[in-house]
Amino acid sequence: MARTLPTRLFFKDSRFQFSLNPGPFNVKEHVLITIFANSGAGTVYATHILTAVKLFYQRKLTFFPALLLMLTTQVLGFGWAGLFRKFLVEPGEMWWPSNLVQVSLFSALHEKERRPKGGTTRTQFFLLVMISGFAYYVLPGYIFSMLTSFSWVCWVAPKSILVQQLGSGLRGLGIGSFGLDWSTIASYLGSPLASPWFATANVIVGFIFVMYVMTPLAYWHDVYEARNFPIFSSKLFTGNGSIYDISSIVNSDFHLDRIAYQKTGSIHLSTFFAMTYGIGFATLAATLMHVLLFNGSEIWKQSKRAFGGSQKMDIHTRLMKKYKSVPTWWFLIILVLNIALIFYACEYYNETLQLPWWGILLACGISIFFTLPIGVITATTNQQPGLNIITEYIIGYMYPERPVANMCFKVYGYISMTQALTFLADFKLGHYMKIPPRTMFMAQVVGTILAVFIYTLTAWWLMAAIPDLCVTTNDDSPWTCPMDRVFYDASVIWGLVGPRRIFGDLGEYGNVNWFFLGGAIAPLLVWLAHKAFPSQRWISLIHMPVLLGATSMMPPATAVNFTSWIILGFLSGFVAYRYKPEWWKRYNYVLSGGLDAGTAFMTILLFLALGYNNIGLDWWGNNLEGCPLAACPTAKGIVAHGCPVH
Repeated sequence: MARTLPTRLFFKDSRFQFSLNPGPFNVKEHVLITIFANSGAGTVYATHILTAVKLFYQRKLTFFPALLLMLTTQVLGFGWAGLFRKFLVEPGEMWWPSNLVQVSLFSALHEKERRPKGGTTRTQFFLLVMISGFAYYVLPGYIFSMLTSFSWVCWVAPKSILVQQLGSGLRGLGIGSFGLDWSTIASYLGSPLASPWFATANVIVGFIFVMYVMTPLAYWHDVYEARNFPIFSSKLFTGNGSIYDISSIVNSDFHLDRIAYQKTGSIHLSTFFAMTYGIGFATLAATLMHVLLFNGSEIWKQSKRAFGGSQKMDIHTRLMKKYKSVPTWWFLIILVLNIALIFYACEYYNETLQLPWWGILLACGISIFFTLPIGVITATTNQQPGLNIITEYIIGYMYPERPVANMCFKVYGYISMTQALTFLADFKLGHYMKIPPRTMFMAQVVGTILAVFIYTLTAWWLMAAIPDLCVTTNDDSPWTCPMDRVFYDASVIWGLVGPRRIFGDLGEYGNVNWFFLGGAIAPLLVWLAHKAFPSQRWISLIHMPVLLGATSMMPPATAVNFTSWIILGFLSGFVAYRYKPEWWKRYNYVLSGGLDAGTAFMTILLFLALGYNNIGLDWWGNNLEGCPLAACPTAKGIVAHGCPVH
């Protein structure tokens, strides 16, 4: 564009002077475009509410309240981001590892460098990786989908439930399974190439502990009648192992039908699903305790600096002082207007959204309280503990039997914090690349609002245009919606039925609450060990929120997502970093960016050219992993479709 647009100056020598050609495209413009895209690139989480209400509960939801819900959940995070900029952006200790991939990529694309003898420049390397990733993704994405989860252990004994439970990467423990598909590797935990090795090591230990120690012990010792159900599933079951008919316990007011629930019986969970809720409780307690013990003094010092004390600034912060900062009142105006809009939506459409006014204030309070501690974890480890469980837990006790209220409370309490951290990460990217903060702020606001409208319209269109959307009976369908299914099941557990009937005095999983105590004690033990043996540096690298929260995305994430991520994270963070440090510094993050770009472009092309028209290849290589018995129960007398009866 710089070569073709006219350079003529309009209104020359006046205050309105401008040109259609701003000059050569530079790295700051590129970063700004990326920040604009990042603001709308992530999933609009409230879309899951639309899917749950319209497709799973099969209830009416009109377009305007759905749009208000999606808009307010995405924009609310700006307020929290403005409040915590000085704590999570300006300090050099808050380095946001995920940004290093983009910084390296911008440097590779815009810095002129000479090609090393016998090697490639970073730009050439990026293009080679992107083209290779683009071409390769045709295999797992269309031609040979078994590469998504290569579970060879299942082939050893195709009629053994035990072997398939052990070897299945999608429905079991994933021993020996791996995926040769970048989208499988990076879809839930992010790029393993961007994860610091100490964080990767904590994820490895946490995954092994939960997946290969706790889950097998609980399952094969039949804790909570675990063998009546699959070892790994997010579905809800009756006591005899059959799928729970949720529609039978919802009354005409979209509340729980207590009589029908007593008749049908209690909801039961698979071993791993119940375990992940307990681990979620532990992670939340561990996050608060860890930040208090290991980061509390630094946060206190930063608080004093933020309110008039002497400023300790790194080189990036000093350079950014040359630009006008974004006034705090900009964020506060957005925050106040957004909360007012939430009140309007929830009060005017209360019959649809079910959330009372006090629930809005409580959700905002929870989000404010947790943004800083979880932000510290994310900014230093590239892993983000979730707030979804605690928000569901609180509103489930205080306002039970209302599934939509529970879902709305979760998105306002949890996703507003997640959005705030996304905005803060982008602010840190702009911090590294020296982008004027006010320009960056406008790019974020416009990008976020534009994305909401696009997502809402797209979701509405998909739900109307695609038959059997989110139906799970056809495993070969690309429209099974695993994340939406987990979101819906959670709304049943925490919203419709309520935690008291599952994790409280009326439920069967009350002992899971002890995980809160275990999570609080674990960081304290690490801190005491660190104080007792200060020369043992490895003790300080034990990060209990990351270790315990390693499996927080499971389900919908499966074992193969973790095994593949762990293998690549080990090769990058330990092997390459230790034995090929120069190569790692030069190419590691560029490799990650190239794989992301190539896979994303081919994913879009495959959907537009083939997926939308439901054009597929029917052969054994597209039968996923071939471990159907992994989803079978093992208790005597339990009948399940496609499974042998013991």
